Amino acid sequence: METKDGFLVINKDKGCTSHDCVKQIRKFLNTKKVGHTGTLDPEVIGILPIAIGSATRFIQYLPQGKTYIGQIKLGIRTNTDDIHGEIINQKSWPKISDEKLDQYLNRFRGIIQQIPPKVSSVHVNGERAYKKSFRNEVFELVPREVKIDELTLMQWDQVNGIIEIKIKCSAGTYIRAIARDLGEILNSEGCLLQLKRTSACGFDEQNSIKISDIKKGKKNSKNFIIPTISALNHISSFVLSTEEQINFWKTGRAIKVDINYFKGIKSFDYKQPIKVTDKEQTLHGIGFLSKDQSNINPKLVLNAK
Repeated sequence: METKDGFLVINKDKGCTSHDCVKQIRKFLNTKKVGHTGTLDPEVIGILPIAIGSATRFIQYLPQGKTYIGQIKLGIRTNTDDIHGEIINQKSWPKISDEKLDQYLNRFRGIIQQIPPKVSSVHVNGERAYKKSFRNEVFELVPREVKIDELTLMQWDQVNGIIEIKIKCSAGTYIRAIARDLGEILNSEGCLLQLKRTSACGFDEQNSIKISDIKKGKKNSKNFIIPTISALNHISSFVLSTEEQINFWKTGRAIKVDINYFKGIKSFDYKQPIKVTDKEQTLHGIGFLSKDQSNINPKLVLNAK
């Protein structure tokens, strides 16, 4: 039976790396063309979308937002910015109300500059930062712009110094860095105690599957594969209506469009990608409008099977 192309949403357990998940899915589905949509740390649980077959080419066109629920432990600083690292400093935390703590969280809402943890996958002179850190090399990471769309204080445990938050953010955001920086702002220390990703790239727990359930034979992973076109519902469509248009598209040629075609779509952004389908809703690829809005130029073309 041929494996369907699309996305498999893994609900990752603690201790498993993103690469381990990809490796196991390759084995289960007996296919080599498998990739994840963004690394999830081994100690973090939750949603890890896996692309299969031609879906790997569409990863960059998925929604980029991610949502987490996490706990921050005040009073402790580690070399990894999470509880699993080596403790490098300890300090008391202030007595503070929920309202005042929420005001401090305002510093992390919106577009912020963030320095990634030194034990991270960020590149430094062509090498991952965590490799340099493990060799005890001295280096600095530059701040990066990230966007925090939503940051909610869910619970504040004054006695144990534990803050529970829900955060919706852009790709590339490190919740560990927020834990570290919040501790510093509160004149204490901070590290990430635990973290769960509840959504990523437009996928959530609703259609997810655990690797352990596949291993035990409880669930067939193929039944959980989400078609690529379903993962692209957030972008506008153009329908190839004639055989000539389909043939033009398959050979990488621009498709002429009526300048009024997209005017009725209120949310349409002329700089954004367009998914190209046929009348049967078969996905043929991704295109972009020309500057004069008279053509759709192919960017990603799926070849006929």
